[in-house]
Amino acid sequence: MGIPGAVEIDRRLAFLKALQVVTNKIHATNNVDEIMLEMSPDICRLFECDRLTLYVVGEDRQSIVSKIKTGLNSFKDLRLPITEQSVAGYVATMQRRVNLRDVYDEGELRQYSAGMHFLKEVDRRTGYRSKQMLVAPIVDAGRHELLGVIQLINRLSDSPFPPEAEEGIDGLAQTLAVALTQRLKPRPFVQSKYDALVSDGVISAAELDLAQRSARRKGVDLEEVLIAEFQVRPAAIGDALSRFFGVPYEPFKTDRIKPMELLKNLKRDYVEANAWLPIEENSEGIVVLALDPERIRSSRIANNVFPKSRISYRVTTCVEFIKAIEQFFGALSDMGSVGEMLSGLDDEDAEAGGGGSDELSAAADNELVRLVNKIIVDAYQQGASDIHIEPRPGKEKTQIRFRKDGTLGVYIEIPASYRNALVARIKIMCDLDISEKRKPQDGKIKFKKFGPLDIELRVATIPSAGGVEDIVMRILAAGEPIPLEKLGVAARNLERLKETVSKPYGLFFVCGPTGSGKTTTLHSILHHINTPETKIWTAEDPVEITQKGLRQVQVNKKAGLDFATVMRAFLRADPDVIMVGEMRDKETVSIGIEASLTGHLVFATLHTNSAPESINRLLDMGMDPFNFADALLGILAQRLAKRLCSACKEAYEPTDEEVRQLLHEYCEELSAAERWRADPKAAADAVYEEWTQHFGKNGHFTLQRAKGCDVCGGSGYKGRIGLHELLIGTDALKKQIQEHARVAELVTTAVSEGMRTLKMDGIEKILAGITDIKQVRAVCIK
Repeated sequence: MGIPGAVEIDRRLAFLKALQVVTNKIHATNNVDEIMLEMSPDICRLFECDRLTLYVVGEDRQSIVSKIKTGLNSFKDLRLPITEQSVAGYVATMQRRVNLRDVYDEGELRQYSAGMHFLKEVDRRTGYRSKQMLVAPIVDAGRHELLGVIQLINRLSDSPFPPEAEEGIDGLAQTLAVALTQRLKPRPFVQSKYDALVSDGVISAAELDLAQRSARRKGVDLEEVLIAEFQVRPAAIGDALSRFFGVPYEPFKTDRIKPMELLKNLKRDYVEANAWLPIEENSEGIVVLALDPERIRSSRIANNVFPKSRISYRVTTCVEFIKAIEQFFGALSDMGSVGEMLSGLDDEDAEAGGGGSDELSAAADNELVRLVNKIIVDAYQQGASDIHIEPRPGKEKTQIRFRKDGTLGVYIEIPASYRNALVARIKIMCDLDISEKRKPQDGKIKFKKFGPLDIELRVATIPSAGGVEDIVMRILAAGEPIPLEKLGVAARNLERLKETVSKPYGLFFVCGPTGSGKTTTLHSILHHINTPETKIWTAEDPVEITQKGLRQVQVNKKAGLDFATVMRAFLRADPDVIMVGEMRDKETVSIGIEASLTGHLVFATLHTNSAPESINRLLDMGMDPFNFADALLGILAQRLAKRLCSACKEAYEPTDEEVRQLLHEYCEELSAAERWRADPKAAADAVYEEWTQHFGKNGHFTLQRAKGCDVCGGSGYKGRIGLHELLIGTDALKKQIQEHARVAELVTTAVSEGMRTLKMDGIEKILAGITDIKQVRAVCIK
């Protein structure tokens, strides 16, 4: 027993000794920002964590702003209000250390405060998964004044931060408090990158202070205010930046040649996010233009991209950096506003319904081409899934609507005289017949050929009343599949789902209406079972999500390549797993059942309302109930409900009546179960007790409600969450399938065996503060 204690003591002493080295370096420096940037990797190694963030109190004293962010490729500072709405904000507000095992565990957060939340937006944008978090306030001990917050993220061992780490971060915070207090004292040397403007007499110190306040009030960059309101030339700002960073200033040059070789592996989004851009290669090596050369140099981002090259740095202003990006990648802003474009489309310039040759000529018109590109770019940037172009007969305007988070909203209206030209332009982009107006047509746009975004759109044209054509464009989801754990599947369902899809053979369906995320879920399941030992074939129409290891086939009905034909080919191609985009006919379902009974794992989607209804739908197609029952592994039904905006959702304590109503609606779904029929009151009491354990605190519940802010456009909702109903093919259920049982009997068996209906899952997500009853009712109709 003595030896482990001695080992523990030695380990703790080694930790404290290493911490002392770090604190000594911080004490010895005059530039705490520079030393923290340099010491960040050492601190992460010391605490055995993945990331570190250092916040300091903002000038408004109402927020904290990130100064050091390791491992996060984002130029923009994180600014958090000093409130309990975030973990770091809570630490700043309460001046209390927090040690969390899992920041996604709402129950653990509520142990500290009912109002504390983890802001998941950065994780969603970057694909990173935050888990363990150790956060401590940096406080001036003499004045008890908050100076900042230090945050350690994710232990490399995936275990909680130990007691010595808590002790260590407290000591580190005290050291940083001393260093930050010293930094805030008046000093004779330059503190701001714009101070040279004052020392050179370009503006006064009072004007610089006024400009900073104006920039904060308007929420814009300080350089923008200096140029627009104080008439400071970009060259003067560039000279100040040059002296601050110690590198030459590079003004914007209209005749600069685009360095294709240097840009071939860089995307516009990456350049904008990280704020650096290679502009040429000369005797100095690769010349990198940056807004903060010191940050780029110390993080070695450019060196990682160009590992075998010498890098030299130039600094520039924000406005000139944006111009350089637009010069190399094409200007999104060159499109202008939609209003400006529409003003160029004079309604009197042309008569509605012109001839075919006139349409083609108008479609080639520069203003119209730019307008179509602008519509697509705006839809993508606003997070829309579909673009609806809806012409009206006669001289009525053509309406364009975007579908965002499942809801359609009006975008713009354009003059009636240009509706034919607009349709012709879109048909040209996807190689459709512009002269054919009587039949529906389908096509695809690879937008990279026409505009600045590398996206694809699926296009459908449909003749409608009045001799006009409607167009619907679906923006296809791109990139990697979502990990199964991030789909929003409840823990109970997730465990059963993983177990079911890991079987070596059988038939598994995902069902729901169009746009409910069925294909996304199937690809997440395939990603979960995708290993080098597994051969996976997919037949899709269209192929939207791609991932390594899958062999994907695009269905082409015109060429005779339908789902049934592709599936028959798969069976001759030695598959382990087959995924079919949709089973809509008897032949495809029959082949799927045959494949699952001959040792293959088969996944497919269905357009049905619930998991039990799917069984009867398939049997009605003429499937043999015995073979189907043998093959069935399970059915996952799903819907997408609007998610409450994490930036503005408001916590509140529901009334007893609200809780009773939720319990009543939950138990209505549960009423099919045998245990409910035996004793309804006992079953309802058991549900309430379970809710109290999982979602309550001291016998009280905390729900969230929509409020509305700029982030969500005032709606109170942003993004969507999946609601799931998982039916497992148990022996009792298979027996009922063989006996052609009615849907009600299947529901009774499934709920009795633990299935949660869509509405039950939705109500649990209301209690977890993710959505509200209005959105659950909207998608969970009977």
